[in-house]
Amino acid sequence: MYRFLLSRPWVLLTLLGLVLIPVMVRLGYWQLHRHEHRVANNKIIAASLTAPPVPVESVTRPGAVVPHRDLYRPVVAKGRYDPAHEVVARQRTAADGQRIGYHVITPFVLDDGRAVLVNRGWISPGDDLTHFPKIPAPPSGEVTVTGRLRPDETTGATGIRDRHGLPPRQIMLISGAEVAKDVPEPLVGGYLELAATAPRPGGPQPEPIPEPDHSSIGPHMAYAIQWWLFSAMVPVGWVVLVRRERAEILANRAKKDRPDSPQEPEGSVPVAV
Repeated sequence: MYRFLLSRPWVLLTLLGLVLIPVMVRLGYWQLHRHEHRVANNKIIAASLTAPPVPVESVTRPGAVVPHRDLYRPVVAKGRYDPAHEVVARQRTAADGQRIGYHVITPFVLDDGRAVLVNRGWISPGDDLTHFPKIPAPPSGEVTVTGRLRPDETTGATGIRDRHGLPPRQIMLISGAEVAKDVPEPLVGGYLELAATAPRPGGPQPEPIPEPDHSSIGPHMAYAIQWWLFSAMVPVGWVVLVRRERAEILANRAKKDRPDSPQEPEGSVPVAV
């Protein structure tokens, strides 16, 4: 009765099902791990944003890599801006998510002689992308800035592809390694997303970067459940197809066994009346 399972189409279908089941289970666990990573990351960000600010010198130094546990940690820096070595990071989205422009990256010279990159915010790119844009000047003299600590950007972490041959003072990745050769002071690892300046600047400034959203957990758990449901549907579907094939075979045998069943000549074509 089930000899049809040894036919080539059924063997291929069965093998395909046996391959799909573990693949779908694996994809489900992959989405589960992404969900767990998102939840853990949100906890780190939430804890960092509510932590009291600490001096930037206490959490990073030249050549250091900002650890993940310090992601978005509030830090305070005292010193002065160095607009002469200011650069812009290309293809950055404004807070509304609609406009593409630049992030203004200005070195900030600390009182101890070191420097840290400060992302002052978003500006419009203007009409000519090959020229350095007009940037609102940072506050002059001694100031205190508060910002959120970020690690140096990499292509692997951000998905942003680095490019060479850009116009002067334009970069793709916000990283001390990208601008260290042009900044006379030693740069500490990571950079700051500017949150506040004291005293407050009097003139116009770049649009501030909003705090990261750490409330959304994304659709990864739903995707994981979907993949596991798909993997469970494979054997169920295989059984349904087998039962259907078996029913058709039994129906054909019953039809042939009936003595009054009309027998059509082989190769004949039914004629509509």
